[in-house]
Amino acid sequence: MTNPPLENLLFKVPQMDCAAEEQLVRMHLSSIADVKRLAFDLSQRTVVVTHTGSNAVIERMMHELNLGASLVGHSQIDKMEPSIDDDRQRKSLIIVLLINATLFAVELATGIVANSMGLVADSLDMLADTLVYGMSLFAVGKALQHKKRVAQISGYFQLGLALFGLVEVVRRFLGAGDEPNFALMIGISLLALTGNVASLLVLQRAANHEVHMKASWIFTTNDVLVNIGVILAGVLVFMTGSKIPDLLVGAVVFCLVAYGAFRILKLSR
Repeated sequence: MTNPPLENLLFKVPQMDCAAEEQLVRMHLSSIADVKRLAFDLSQRTVVVTHTGSNAVIERMMHELNLGASLVGHSQIDKMEPSIDDDRQRKSLIIVLLINATLFAVELATGIVANSMGLVADSLDMLADTLVYGMSLFAVGKALQHKKRVAQISGYFQLGLALFGLVEVVRRFLGAGDEPNFALMIGISLLALTGNVASLLVLQRAANHEVHMKASWIFTTNDVLVNIGVILAGVLVFMTGSKIPDLLVGAVVFCLVAYGAFRILKLSR
């Protein structure tokens, strides 16, 4: 019996602006048995899907992610190139998970001490990434139903934390809480920024034999933008003596975390 032909589908995904979103794409397409491999280029925001089935099904699944994915090319291939060792990818995910989990704990504790909602919100953004990487590790070798159940639990947990944070922002905006410690805001955000860059480098090393250092700096993720936002908020707190900049950044980040939770819940249906 002749094996079905292999085909590469090249998708442009302009809104795939976070390394964690790569893991969401992997989980979403894991239910398609005909998908043989996914190859990501985060710097170019593209993904190549190697498959043997229907283009239409994969296109529909990519569109469901709401990341602006569009099919920009396809070609038949004789065979797949040797894949990167799965154990290497698993180890890379563990490293990134540990980085994000550590930064979550540090930012949360410091945010409470510094009275900064921006740091607390950024810590929850780190937690959101940690949950996604954890889901990806759990998904290895597991049935689709198990993957969906874990995704739902993490999504609801993430949404609950985001809503709690938004309520706290409103409470502080109405008068509760003191001015945040701008020095801690800036210092810890710089540490988190370093952690995000390190995570991106680790993921790129797992995805490619040749690491493009330039892409690590060009590729601006949501996490990096959040870190910069908290740093700017710390500067504005210092200059104005007001807690408003910190609360505004916190509110924006909590909204991003809530949006990510809604997306995870949608994918886990």
